Amino acid sequence: MTTVPTFTAHNGFALPAIGLGTYGLNGDAGSAAVASGIGAGYRLVDTAFNYENEGSVGRGVADSDVDRAEIIVTTKLPGRHHPTAKARTSIEESRSRLGIDATDLHLIHWPNPSQDEYVQAWAALVDAQARGVVRQIGVSNFLPEHLERIEQETGVRPVVNQIEVHPFFPQEEQLAYHREHGILTEAWSPLGRAKELLDDAVIREIAVAHDATPAQAVLAWHVARGTVSIPKASSLEHQVANLAAAEIALDDAEVTAITALGQPDGRLFGADPRTHEES
Repeated sequence: MTTVPTFTAHNGFALPAIGLGTYGLNGDAGSAAVASGIGAGYRLVDTAFNYENEGSVGRGVADSDVDRAEIIVTTKLPGRHHPTAKARTSIEESRSRLGIDATDLHLIHWPNPSQDEYVQAWAALVDAQARGVVRQIGVSNFLPEHLERIEQETGVRPVVNQIEVHPFFPQEEQLAYHREHGILTEAWSPLGRAKELLDDAVIREIAVAHDATPAQAVLAWHVARGTVSIPKASSLEHQVANLAAAEIALDDAEVTAITALGQPDGRLFGADPRTHEES
């Protein structure tokens, strides 16, 4: 089984460098894919209230032969549930749908700054952690200004910020901020626009040098930068291949070459956290 390194947050909480994304893994097939991934060695499973698959993910976790204590189950609070009362109910509903005593890592999905309710949502997560409903709390798609505000108003710093990171959008400044403050970076859509990215000549050259696939070269780039990636994979073949990328060691020049692929308009769908609204 692949040896996957871990990255550690300011409070000692650690995440494996590669986890299993589950967006689009629904129903019985989704449950089977999650159980398959855990059997292949994944110990981090990522879902969200808005993915509408928490039940399937929970069943996949339960159907695996791995001790529940070894698996970190992550879910996310949607934008429409930011107000205090709605947030509390949503957090508890996610736990029920997943069929677990407590979510291991619960994130705010988007800040939705125009609504200006994300501090309420964060306070609800702080309260849920104090009550034992969740074990660790974090955010997704937060900018430094959002991170600073929630810490200033509650005294609690997130352990994770899950953001868009891939070679076309490497987010160097945001990653540096996270490192400085001991916040783990998780990368959603770590392979970006997969077809275009995996056909890139730089990626292909580095992959060949390591007898790897282009996807593995990109995931190894994430590992080298200290970023947790959560690629989705439904087949056991792809799950195993993605996890194996954790053992590919890129040198500094290769990491720099991939990072240099960043583009000013590199976001996948223009989802700027300053303006994007998630329901």
